[in-house]
Amino acid sequence: MRVFVAGGTGVLGRRLVPLLVARGHQVTATTTSAAKLGAVQRLGADGVVMDGLDAVSVGEAVAQARPDVIVHQMTAIAGKPDIKHMDRWFAVTNRLRTEGTDHLLAAAAATGVRHFVAQGYASWNGLREGGWIKTEDDPLDPMTGTSAAPGMAAIRHVEDAVLAVDGAVLRYGSLYGPGATDDQVDLIRKRQFPLVGSGAGHCSWLHLDDAASATALAVEKQARGVFNIVDDDPAPANDWLPYLAQCAGAKRPMRVPVWLARLLAGPVAVAMMTEGRAFSNAKAKRELGWEPDYASWRQGFAKELSR
Repeated sequence: MRVFVAGGTGVLGRRLVPLLVARGHQVTATTTSAAKLGAVQRLGADGVVMDGLDAVSVGEAVAQARPDVIVHQMTAIAGKPDIKHMDRWFAVTNRLRTEGTDHLLAAAAATGVRHFVAQGYASWNGLREGGWIKTEDDPLDPMTGTSAAPGMAAIRHVEDAVLAVDGAVLRYGSLYGPGATDDQVDLIRKRQFPLVGSGAGHCSWLHLDDAASATALAVEKQARGVFNIVDDDPAPANDWLPYLAQCAGAKRPMRVPVWLARLLAGPVAVAMMTEGRAFSNAKAKRELGWEPDYASWRQGFAKELSR
């Protein structure tokens, strides 16, 4: 197939594009900088400079590529993690998930693209009630009244807009792998990433290579609907965070009380660490035939941080 990967030079795009090429697809990958076109070509794809927030730029790029399927991987998550001010940290990404999604869908409609696959999110953001592990039938937490609310609304927009055209949304867990968790690991080594309260809040993780393989399957199977793309081992923060520190050669994370964490890091960090709900991958396994190579973050963290 002719596959158009919007966001082809991001941390996930750099794993996805060569995988699609290796599986025999003709890939056009976008970048925001002409300086990165050579990198796209080295991945085996045709490169195009595109501004995902400019409707004309998106329309021209899609019309030129004439794809069978569009894969939306555009994000702009950069800089030091700032959970206290997630609305600022994710400001451009939120626009790419709202305006950018709409531009891509309009271009798809104008050029007769048959299928659309978009990036969603399912890590700790299941609704904070009931069991610790959620399925696609359970609602996501809107995080109303917090700095995460704009980001959750943007994720909801992606799902509503893509499902309206019978596309697929892949809710990736917290991504790790080359370039994906460097900032977090740096904070852990500096002992600036503590456990909060009980640390009972659950999280789902996902290696970049497993995200890429699930996405390739969604493209090839022309998947429809929402899928949680996470590993087999949802776990509480008091389990995965000390292990991540150990793999990083860092001291065991400090533990801080909830009241102090709320003051220093904000309510989102507290909710994530103490009440977060993780996700099941049973539907993706059943309907996509997907199996993660890194079944647990334990093997993935150990491999990535031992390099």
